[in-house]
Amino acid sequence: MQRVVRLVLDHLDEHPNLTVACQTVAGRLGFGAESLRRWVRQAEVDAGERQGMTTSESEKIRKLECENRELREANAILKDAAAFLRYGNSTPVAV
Repeated sequence: MQRVVRLVLDHLDEHPNLTVACQTVAGRLGFGAESLRRWVRQAEVDAGERQGMTTSESEKIRKLECENRELREANAILKDAAAFLRYGNSTPVAV
């Protein structure tokens, strides 16, 4: 992927705009033009040449969201277990 992005960036001045450059390179190499354009845009963000969320920031957010979901599930299990221990089977446990 990095090689293809570099190829587009190296030959960008030969084309009127990024979209045309991506269409040309993607057609020659068998990639989707829109996918390639997005890869190039993300590479520009990662390099600090364009505003947006970097790949590392996106990865951190995904990891934190996963951790948050796991903690919420663990918290719900602990609440149910505490209610069960407190009241036994006489009170239904909400799921």
